[in-house]
Amino acid sequence: MNTTLFKRNIWKHKITNLLHSFALLAGMGSLLGLLGWFFAGPAGISWAIILTVASLMISARWSPRIILRWYAATALSPRTAPALYSTVGQLAKQAGLPKMPTLYYVPTRVPNAFTTGSRSNAVIAVTEGLLKSLNHRELTGVIAHEIGHLKNNDLWLMNLSDTISRVTALLALIGQCLLFLSLPLLLASGLHVSWAVLLLLMLAPAAASLLQLALSRSREFDADLAAAALTGDPAGLAAALSKMERLRQGWLKRLFLPGRRASQPSVLRSHPETRERVERLLALAAEPHFQQPAPSLATRTMDASAPPVHLRRRHPRWHFGGIGTG
Repeated sequence: MNTTLFKRNIWKHKITNLLHSFALLAGMGSLLGLLGWFFAGPAGISWAIILTVASLMISARWSPRIILRWYAATALSPRTAPALYSTVGQLAKQAGLPKMPTLYYVPTRVPNAFTTGSRSNAVIAVTEGLLKSLNHRELTGVIAHEIGHLKNNDLWLMNLSDTISRVTALLALIGQCLLFLSLPLLLASGLHVSWAVLLLLMLAPAAASLLQLALSRSREFDADLAAAALTGDPAGLAAALSKMERLRQGWLKRLFLPGRRASQPSVLRSHPETRERVERLLALAAEPHFQQPAPSLATRTMDASAPPVHLRRRHPRWHFGGIGTG
């Protein structure tokens, strides 16, 4: 079957998402540069860059095992989850990853998956709720989405954006404190503070956070596209996302408020709305030259009805880091 048109459309969407991500990251960098200029002119910009690079290097040394410990996650072995490991290995090979990610199990009924670490030291964590609720086709789509994050270097990119956001907030806080401490002197001398500077110090942290959230949503779309390209089955991921959304609502909400959407504004979400993601994936599946799913990934059976055995149940602690599917 000719898949040239399908692949061309995938690349068109990927280039659009890439340009969008670049623009958002450039906006965050511009905010940081303005704050640096406020403190010390061109030298301030240099110091802001140095501080960002130093923070990025420190955060890169943060072991994913520490994050997984907060989730009470337990490592999965090929013996406890052979079919899942086989699927991850095939997807990682197709994506060209230098090393197969390690699998971890999180003992929570919330259906979710997330990725942490780096391309060469990646961890994919799946929850008990995910393994219980999804069939193999749907679970393959979710795993492919996480592999897509690794393929696109999204972990590094989101770490960079998070570092820029934190440094921006730190510089804005320092500027506000300096301005507050020097306010009596400014009033006594009759000097006036620029409204532009005041707005920059007040709004820069919030603006950087909003840009970071927008960047995260853009990378989620790109990971969906990567999953569709890896499996050739965007409808499988769409089905998984729809099912996960329903399960997270709880049976009471599904029974009494079936059509109600989340009240959180879209600009404050780290992930796009599930409905929009599903619509994009189904539009890809409807392409006239759509590539059918690979038999080795789509038709092989796997028992996803129960979590791995011999695992001690512990409830996860505070959520920190990682990139989730839904």
